[in-house]
This record gives sequence, structure tokens and C-alpha cells, in this order.
Amino acid sequence: MKEILAQLGITETNLAASTGQEWRGNEGPVLESFSPVDGSLIATSYSTDAALYQSVIATAKAAQLEWQKLPAPKRGEIVRQFGDVLRNYKEPLGKLVSYEMGKSLQEGLGEVQEMIDICDFAVGLSRQLYGLTMHSERPQHRMYEQWHPLGIVGIISAFNFPVAVWSWNAALAWVCGNVCVWKPSEKTPLCAVACQHLFAKVAKANHLPEGISCLVQGERQVGEWLTADTQVPLISATGSTRMGKAVAEVVGARLGKTILELGGNNAIIISKDADVDMSLIGAVFGAVGTAGQRCTTTRRLMIHESIFESFTQKLANAYQQLRIGNPLDTANHVGPLIDQQAVNQYLQAIEAAKQQGAKFIVEGGVLSGEGYESGCYVKPCIAIAKNDMAIVQHETFAPILYVMPYTSLEEAIQLQNGVPQGLSSAIMTNNLREAELFLSAAGSDCGIANVNIGTSGAEIGGAFGGEKETGGGRESGSDSWKAYMRRQTNTINYGTQLPLAQGIQFNF
Repeated sequence: MKEILAQLGITETNLAASTGQEWRGNEGPVLESFSPVDGSLIATSYSTDAALYQSVIATAKAAQLEWQKLPAPKRGEIVRQFGDVLRNYKEPLGKLVSYEMGKSLQEGLGEVQEMIDICDFAVGLSRQLYGLTMHSERPQHRMYEQWHPLGIVGIISAFNFPVAVWSWNAALAWVCGNVCVWKPSEKTPLCAVACQHLFAKVAKANHLPEGISCLVQGERQVGEWLTADTQVPLISATGSTRMGKAVAEVVGARLGKTILELGGNNAIIISKDADVDMSLIGAVFGAVGTAGQRCTTTRRLMIHESIFESFTQKLANAYQQLRIGNPLDTANHVGPLIDQQAVNQYLQAIEAAKQQGAKFIVEGGVLSGEGYESGCYVKPCIAIAKNDMAIVQHETFAPILYVMPYTSLEEAIQLQNGVPQGLSSAIMTNNLREAELFLSAAGSDCGIANVNIGTSGAEIGGAFGGEKETGGGRESGSDSWKAYMRRQTNTINYGTQLPLAQGIQFNF
């Protein structure tokens, strides 16, 4: 791993913050990054202290005044170059993501590909920051709207996607004329350091000022500084619903803006008219991919009563074929949970499910022995449960899948919607009427609703996000860029009179 870190420019990690090319250290608490793959200490870095945080913000604020003067297509060119750097370093960065976070190498490489894709998207977007023109009711007047950058965008990201979610925000924020201050998860600090080193290559080559891409490291307190800072008009936060509520309260109190990507309790409806083989693949990957640590992980299956027994048997058989182990070995399907705390939460959820009446058809447990020394490898499990059980209503960030039968599609939709979260949903069916009902206003209440694909694995072209306790924010594609800008309505009078709107007369 030292060789990979060196490839990514990480030869020194005792630094606490970055403003682009410049790295700054301080005497803040030590951050230790342990790999859940084998329990090894990868490297140490330092938390950002209060004085250093203020220095980073000041640098970012000054940089934004210069960055916003650059035409948007020119900003897009910088993002294009960053995308090319990511292409050149896809393999080492993907391996670091896999090793530090614990997801499979394929998923680690896929996460870097998401970064490349969003850079490509943002480049095109840099020439399409459109505003509308409107007809004025007043003669010789023209009305239109335009979009301006907000200033500093604060990004708080989670451990499960240690690089991609930052890039979703940063690439769009940059082409919109903003600068970014990133507070990554304290569980995956090295992935963030690597990204900052890669962006520094582009910044140096283009003689960019310090402060366009900033990094602050640390635990909860650093995120609280960012959230409460009135100099940061937008906070984009990814994490638990509990965290998101706290962020929303603080930012809302200062009338700031938020993009919140919070919990998911996602379900797939398996219709009697479904393609069984396709449904099986979608359900298994959705439930065990990233060891159940995606916000879009499939946590519930509603299976039509006529195929419930046969489908759950096929599901159980598929689980027996899963290979659990070192995620850098591409032969393995499932890697470890992020840390011992996650393992404890997994075990507590299993016990709670049993106490509440769930019947496990594939038992869980912690794996031990050769290859499992970190203590973070667990067995994906399946339980027959009821949707109104407290544990089923709760998002457990682990590979626990709850299955339940349904009679009518209307009942299945009610079950699907019957949780506090509203991120991703899917139906597996070859029945056009079922598909259209599921996608209608009377269907799924989630921000993402799919037909014949699972809940997990979003493309950057569509807006990503959910409803209810998922937060309501949108990132990545479509018109998500508008969240990173402020709208301004302009009226130009090119006549010689000053008529007032609504026919008001004001003569003197």
C-alpha cells in the first residue's frame, strides 16, 4: 500500500489541511486510518484546529473572488483536465478506496469512474448554465433570469463513498463559479488526501490560486465549524438522518442552504410477473454490495405471495455462493464492514430482529480465522419480517435483508412507502400496468424509482437524492447545478418612460 500512496503523492501524511497545492500542519489531534481489510494502520494524519480552519476559509474566500471571474467554459476546462488526471490514476486511487474503506476493488474502481463521469458531465454543463427570458407587461422592458455562484460550498462526505460524492459536488460547484471546502469522513482521510494531491496537479499546471479546492480533516467538531460558518452559504452533507437533522437545524438557523443526502431504507417489489433470474441478481447485489453500506442498499424485499417460497429459496441458495474476503481479491463478492462499531450495530440489529419476531432463513454472524483478522467481516443474512417492526423501520448499515410477502401491488406499494426514509425503490415486473402504477404519483414516494433494475447503482446523468427523512436534496445530474447557484431576476427598461408594474400610477 505504501507504493500506491506514493503513486498518489502521499509521501507525508502528518498534515491537517490543504488549500490546493499548499499543505498545512498544526498540533491538532492525530487521525489514524486503519484498514478494515486486515486491521493494519495505513497512515496517520492530523485534525484541523480552529485557527487553521479559519485560515483555510479565508484563503477559499479570496480565491472565489478570482475564480468566479473566469468564464464558465474556462472553469469547465479545468474540470476536464482533472477528469483526465483521474483517468491516469484510476487504478491506484481505486485500490486505495477499496483498501481504506473495504469495498470490493471493482466498486473502488467504479467509484473513481463516477468521478470521471461527473467531470465529463460538468464540462458540458459549463456551457449550459441557462436562464430564462420572460415577456414584460411593461412596454420597452425586457426580463430575464441569470444564475450566479454562491461563494464557498462546504462538503461533508461519508466513509462509504469516500471520493465519488465529493466529486459530484465539487465538479458542479466549480463550473458554477464556487470554491469548495471538503470535510471528509474521519474514517477515510487518506482517500481525501489523495484527491487533493491529484487536483493539485491541475492547479499547478494552470497557475490557479490557492483555495479553489480545500480540505479540512477531523471528527465531528470540524464539521460543526463548517456547518455553523456564515461565510459558507451552502452545506452539502451526506450521512445519517440524525446527522442531517442536526446540520439542517444549524444551517437553517442562519438561513443558509443545504443539500442533504441522508438515510435510505430501500425496497424492491418482486412481482409474480418478474423475470426471476434478473430479480435475483438485482436483489443480491443490492443487498450485499459494499457489505450493505450504501445509502441505496436493498434492505427490504416485497415478494408476491405466489412466488414467495420459491424466490426466497433461490435467494438463500445464492447467499450460500457468496465469497466473503479481502476486497482487493476480485474473486470475492463481499468485503468487510468499516469498523468494529459497525459490526456491533450489525449484531445488535440481528438480535433486535429476533426479539421482534423475525425468522432468519440465512443466519448472520462475524467471521473469524485466517483472512478475517480485522474482525470486520460478517455474513450477509436474510430474515422473514414484518414491515412495521421497529428494526425494519430503521436503517442498519450492514448486509441484513428483510423479506415479506404481499398480495396486491397496491399493498406492496404501501409497504414500500411505509418507512420514514425515501431514497431508492424498484419493481421487478414484465407487466406494463404494474410498472406504470409504480412510477405514478400513486406509486413509489422515493426520489429514485426503477423498473427491472435494483435500488443500488445510480448514473450521474440523473439527479440523485430522496424524500422524507432522506433529506430532499439532489446531487449530480439533471438540473442539480441550480442548488450551487443563486437565481437573479433582471429587468431592463430601454424606453424613455418609467411605467410601473400592475398599472400603478405615481405622478408628481
